[in-house]
Amino acid sequence: MPIIPTGVRGARIIGWGSALGNKVVTNDDLALTMETNDEWIRERTGIHRRSIGGTTAELSISSGGAALTMAGVDPSTIDALILATTTPDRSVPASSAKVQDALGLRCGAFDLNAACSGFVYALVTAHGLIAMGAQRVLVIGTDTLSRIVDWTDRNTAILFADGSGAMVLEATSGLGQLMSWDLDADGSLEELLYCEIGSTVQMNGKEVFRRAVRIMVDSAAKTMQQAGVTADQIALIVPHQANTRIITAACERLGVPMEKTALTIEFTGNTSSASIPLALFHAADGGRLKQNDLVLLVGFGAGMTAASALLRWGAQ
Repeated sequence: MPIIPTGVRGARIIGWGSALGNKVVTNDDLALTMETNDEWIRERTGIHRRSIGGTTAELSISSGGAALTMAGVDPSTIDALILATTTPDRSVPASSAKVQDALGLRCGAFDLNAACSGFVYALVTAHGLIAMGAQRVLVIGTDTLSRIVDWTDRNTAILFADGSGAMVLEATSGLGQLMSWDLDADGSLEELLYCEIGSTVQMNGKEVFRRAVRIMVDSAAKTMQQAGVTADQIALIVPHQANTRIITAACERLGVPMEKTALTIEFTGNTSSASIPLALFHAADGGRLKQNDLVLLVGFGAGMTAASALLRWGAQ
């Protein structure tokens, strides 16, 4: 991908917020309605429980409001809202319109759909807006996948959940936190994971696993190479929370030990666009990040899309 030009105005994260569906569904709950059990689900996915409930707009308003409060900024000073989602509440208009109004924003707002890579796509897009003059951008990743899952299908119902993560980016006179990035897609693989309008998610699990590891590793490697850093310099990798076996395989190939990995899939499940911000903020709130730590975000999604971004945490 393109190298960030010298002299481009950077950005820093000044606030964040998270939200989960209001109903917790355990593996034992699922075992009551389908042929599965807690041990089988944990072994194959790493998921113990997940949260469902709420609309995409409702969860976005919750996480976005928390991010604005933490940042301590007037909503009227936000220059753009980007909502990464693959599950909008309506076909028209974009869910970001309702979120914009509810949060008191007076700026452009749009949805971005890159499936589970969506938040990183939105993060890179926000940096582009700031490079072009925007002062503050609110970036939200939200999905309510419980609405498009067949709850009798144990191959998909055990995986997906609802959640949202939001951050406020602010322009800075320095280089900012984004050191390098990569966005990718291979449309020839779209049939591996899809959902027709009005239907439910269809997935070729074995092929998704095989392709996901490869595409995640490729994107992350390109981003590290662009920044001139090696795996041993990464303080924390924040992968898309799809499946612990995918995460483990990708980290092994990248040479990043699992103790440097942010994991929330155990209690969030796969929340698509929300999974990377939820894992990042959980790590930050838990004290796992310090000034100037290198943080690698990497995800993959239906399409198949892939995206990665390297941040220097707290950099000005």
